[in-house]
Amino acid sequence: MVTIADVARHAGVSSSTVSYALSGIRPISEETRGRVLRAVAELGFHPNAGARSLAGRRSHIIALVVPLHRGVYVPIMMEIAVSVTTAARRHGYDILMVTNDEGPEGVRRVAASGLADGVILMDVELDDPRVPALRAQGTQAVLIGVPDEPHGLSCVDHDFTAAGALCADHLADLGHREVAFIGYASGVYERRAGYAARTLVGFRERAGRRGMRFLYRPCEGTYESTAGTLARILADRPGTTGFVVQNEAAVGPLLSLLRAAGRRVPEDASVVALCPDQVAEQHAPALTAVSGPTRELGRVAVDQMIARLTAALRGDRPEDELTLLTTTLTVRQSTARSTRLPLPEEPS
Repeated sequence: MVTIADVARHAGVSSSTVSYALSGIRPISEETRGRVLRAVAELGFHPNAGARSLAGRRSHIIALVVPLHRGVYVPIMMEIAVSVTTAARRHGYDILMVTNDEGPEGVRRVAASGLADGVILMDVELDDPRVPALRAQGTQAVLIGVPDEPHGLSCVDHDFTAAGALCADHLADLGHREVAFIGYASGVYERRAGYAARTLVGFRERAGRRGMRFLYRPCEGTYESTAGTLARILADRPGTTGFVVQNEAAVGPLLSLLRAAGRRVPEDASVVALCPDQVAEQHAPALTAVSGPTRELGRVAVDQMIARLTAALRGDRPEDELTLLTTTLTVRQSTARSTRLPLPEEPS
């Protein structure tokens, strides 16, 4: 079992300094406190109940579990993480950043250690295995994302179902009747990442309601994989005139490949992306895109956490909150009215 002496050796400080860092009974420098907390996390040290009580049951630290794996767009994740950190500091809290490579065990370890008053999870899956681990520990938790079973938690996310519907409506309003949805790599859908799954559901339902024929194709996002995806789409549906892309890495290759195939954007093919505005505007032509307030995710998540912690400190049952932030479609130069004749009606 890891002891306080082990933590002290790992951090290069005395055992008493570790105690001060964990209990807060004496001031120490932020640099030293950070070294101690990192050593605690790396060694998996679990302070006993007595040690935790010295801190008055509050460490004024929130753990943020950040995804670092293929299939996530790192700039967005980092923007959210910075927003969480900034909002937490306004409430007098520090952020302990934890990667998600350990899965439920890592979350369980951080929750049991007593280092953090609460945990914020990012990159939430619909049946995320980390959620039961948090519930079992009785830890106050906020999710940036929405699982299928959100009870006992607070959640904030963009309204991805509505975002998918916005894409379908825009292309339908422009007269496009054969469209393709180019998504993330297949592994993202296999692990049921909420942002990907819900966008596809929203697009599929609205496209069907608007009478559009559509194809869904996952894509790794490299030039080669995007070329293969586009080739399969055009082979299966040569009349495709509308493309929805929820894979930031695939947007540039897709525009280049459409030009190489003799399909001008937007004259011959319209492209709608689900991406931040700064990504949409860096392409030529600038992309019609659906986006949401990324930094707002971090601010709302911290506000939800503070509300839960405050209620728990009063002895009240924290209120479960579910906030879906509105997404908006900004029309730019990559979409135009379809010039193709409407599809013949199916015989009744």
